[in-house]
Amino acid sequence: MGRGDKRSAKGKRFKGSYGNSRKHKEESTVKADIAAAAAKKEKAPKVEKAAAPTVKKAPAKKAPAKKKEE
Repeated sequence: MGRGDKRSAKGKRFKGSYGNSRKHKEESTVKADIAAAAAKKEKAPKVEKAAAPTVKKAPAKKAPAKKKEE
C-alpha cells in the first residue's frame, strides 16, 4: 500500500498511469454551460434603449431658521 503498489492511487501517481484507482477528471459541464451561454449572448441582437430626457429640478427651498425665544 505505497508507492510501489499499482492498485493504489499513490502507486498510480508514482508510475504515472491511470485506472480504476486513479481516473482522469472529466471536463466540467459548468465550463460547457458558460461557453454555450457566451455564444448565445453574442448571437442575440443588441437593442439600445432610448435615453430618458433629463429634467432639471429647482433647488429645494429652505425654511428660515426659527429664532429661539428666551
